[in-house]
Amino acid sequence: MAYFLTAVRKHNPANMKAIITIIALCVTANCFAQQKTITEKDLAPVNRTVSLGMDGAAQVIHLDAKDDDGVAWIKGTQFTEGTIEVDIKGKDVLQHSFVGIAFHGADNKTFEVIYFRPFNFRASDDVRKSHAVQYVALPGYDWEKLRTEHPGQYEKPVEPAPEPNEWFHARIEIQSNIVKVFVNGNATPSLTVQELVHTNGKMIGYWVGNTSDGNWKNIKISPANH
Repeated sequence: MAYFLTAVRKHNPANMKAIITIIALCVTANCFAQQKTITEKDLAPVNRTVSLGMDGAAQVIHLDAKDDDGVAWIKGTQFTEGTIEVDIKGKDVLQHSFVGIAFHGADNKTFEVIYFRPFNFRASDDVRKSHAVQYVALPGYDWEKLRTEHPGQYEKPVEPAPEPNEWFHARIEIQSNIVKVFVNGNATPSLTVQELVHTNGKMIGYWVGNTSDGNWKNIKISPANH
């Protein structure tokens, strides 16, 4: 079953309210479509404020910038294995744009993340460029520990490099403890790693790093069929 998270903006005489529409589409012949609408209250932010906007016909989820990491969990959605696709936009500001997706969340401090550093996408320095996409498993395996103990294994460049101030498309595949990250439809993964933890967590959400804000749209969560 694939969950498509899109959104529309509705108008009423007194107020303009942004809503997110989740449409569950079954792939089997005898399944039917279900539709549920949620508001900002159906996202559970931690150390961030969520705001909803529009980019053409697409709803944009925005998290503001604060000190320390932040996440907005998608309430009522569980994920263990399968594929996550989403459009993400950060910015080309050194050390102030860490944007990605948190998954396998057991609580607000225990989860895994795939995130991007857009300010490194097209860096002229090869070392910085090699730090474009990152896997971490918090709290035990942050980027610093992984970079020190396993240099070049849990972070890689993104080729071809996206424009750091524009939207890019990420496809995250998680299957049999292997995580693969594909960017902008590239058939070759930018990053392939083996998961470092097994929390049995099922929460999934939008994630930003220290002092970072970020934007997401067109998320599609497709759990694996077992």
